[in-house]
Parts: sequence; C-alpha cells; structure tokens
Amino acid sequence: MRNVKLVVCLLSFVFLTAFQLIFAQTRERRVEPSTAQPRPSSSPAQRPTSTEEVDVIRIDTNLVSVPVSVLDRNGMYIPNLQKEDFRIYEEGVEQEIAYFAAIDKPATVVLMIDTSASSWSKLEQIKDAAKAFVEELNVDDPVMIVSFAQGLTIKCQPTVDRAKVRKAIEGTGKGLSTHLYDAMNKLMEKHLNRIQGRKALVIFTDGVDATSNDATYESTVHTAEELDTTIYSIRYDTYDPAADTGGSSSSQSSIRLPGILRKIPLPITIGTSGGGAGSSRSDYDRGESYLHRLAEVTGGRVYEANKDLSYLRNAFSHIAQELSRQYTLGYYPTTREGSGERRKIKVRVDRPEVVIRARDSYISKGVKD
Repeated sequence: MRNVKLVVCLLSFVFLTAFQLIFAQTRERRVEPSTAQPRPSSSPAQRPTSTEEVDVIRIDTNLVSVPVSVLDRNGMYIPNLQKEDFRIYEEGVEQEIAYFAAIDKPATVVLMIDTSASSWSKLEQIKDAAKAFVEELNVDDPVMIVSFAQGLTIKCQPTVDRAKVRKAIEGTGKGLSTHLYDAMNKLMEKHLNRIQGRKALVIFTDGVDATSNDATYESTVHTAEELDTTIYSIRYDTYDPAADTGGSSSSQSSIRLPGILRKIPLPITIGTSGGGAGSSRSDYDRGESYLHRLAEVTGGRVYEANKDLSYLRNAFSHIAQELSRQYTLGYYPTTREGSGERRKIKVRVDRPEVVIRARDSYISKGVKD
C-alpha cells in the first residue's frame, strides 16, 4: 500500500511539472490584440502617395524669403490679400511663389542710438524720440537698445520689460568719434544674426562715419542684404557750416565737437575704411546716401527727424504697423547663379493705388541641384 502511494505521488509531481512547462511556453507566444503593432513594410504599395506628401514641409537653403508690407495711400496696412494677388520678379523674370503667409505676430526691434560728438546737440531729442517709438510698438514686441560712437555698447538685450527699455534709453551717455560702419558690422554679425524670428533695426543717427577701420559703406550694405532684417533710419541733420573743413580727403582732420570745444583741433588719422572726417557737406551727403541704401536693400525707409516729435510719432506708428503685420513670399530662383551674386527683385500687387515695401535685392548663395 505504501508503495502505491509513493508511485501516485511521483506521477502527480511529474504531471504538474510537465503542465507548468507547457503553460509557460504558451504564454511566451501570446500577443494581446490591443497592443499588437504592425511591422513596417518597405513594399512600394505601403509608401505614402503623392497626395499624402502634400503637407510635408521641405526646407531648402535656396528658398528666397521676402517680407512684404502692402499699404494704402494713407499708410494703412491692407489685410486679406491672397497669394494670387502677388507677383514677384527676379532680374525681370517672374518667379513662381512657393510659399505665402500673412504674418501678425511679435517682431524683435533693435534701437541703435548715435552718441558721437556730432550728435550731442540732438542727443536728448534722439532719446525722447526713441522712447516715443517704443510706446508705439506692441507690448509683446521685444526691444533691444544699443548705442554707438567709437564702439558699440549693448544697453539692454531684447526684452518686453518697457521699464527696463526706458531706463536703458535714459542712461545712454555721450561718446566721441563716430565708427558707424564698424558698429553696424559688429551689430549685424554678432547680434542680429542670432535673433530668431522677424526682426527690425531702427537707427537714430546723422549717418556720418568718420573713423571706421574694419568696415566700409559697401561692406556693411552687402552684409545687410544677406540679413533677414528690415532697417529703418531716423536721420538727424547735424551739419554745421561753421565747422565745415571743406572736404574729407586729407589724412589729417579734426573731430567735430560741440560748443566751445569745436574750435580745438584734435588731429586724427582717417583710415581708408571710414566715411570721412564728419565735418564737410559731402560727408553728410554720403551719410544720407548710406541710410537710404540700407533701407532700399532691406525693405525699410528713412525718416527725416528735423521736425517736431508729433511728426515722428506718426512715422513711428507706421513703422510699428509695418512690423506687426506683413506678408511673406518665398520662391526658388529659376536662374542659376554662383554664390555672392547680387540679384534684383521686384514685388507687385494686383491692386490699384497701393504702396509696396519690400527689399529690392539679395545676395545669392547659389542654386543647388
């Protein structure tokens, strides 16, 4: 009897062990229907069709992007334009518009204040104008304040804190010699190109460069063409006939100082990069030309500041509106050009009596296959 019980126990143990092994193997093979994932297939039948690919955004360095402001004769933004209302031409050849958007969002605005000796008599007016301009901007537009004379000074980084912006403007002091081209070059290459999204530069200056050493009129205009930044200028005519040296061709000149200091000769060597001594009428004419050229290549504008602040407030309102509400067109050039070529562009709108503001050229980076 005892042997029978022992055999029964052994058989039971063997049976249970075998059952557990079979059950475990069965569980390892199970796939719950709710969590099963189909395996990707490389079969052509499984690839997206051309219709499915329409919504894919393709990024190509050859796309030329052109911000455009369309205004009526009173300077007011014209809304609700469609892609079909625009025509864009490169070197006289119409291009197919590959990208179109109506933009109404914040833009970073950089205010650049001239504190050089020639601007001392206008500096308080410049600072008041800069503060008035900030008041016209949308509250969510970041503002950066910089000043320049012999060098470029960052007064505050882009911020929406208006109290901080006003403090930066009010704390801007006086400088001496004017290195406008050098300051522009540094601002564009070390600061503006790092700001993401839409941006604009507003310069408060007489436009005169006296002693730049590293950059020139031509080199900074070329750099401006490559930047996606609209440049506006508020030009102050600080020319004084009594201080006119009669020309800026000599290598020795005098820094133009205000008041009693104006008659003290301070010999400096004018490098070939600079615009001139900053005292002759020709220097001021060149400065005015420079500001207009920056506006032309970037789609901006020059405003004359030698009127009362109410006139400037109206100008500032127009600039602020242009910055906040724009259209953007994009196209792939049909003409194959090498890198560094300047290409002329023209935007037209199929509407009567409109004012179009857009850059008139860009620097080609070459068309890739």
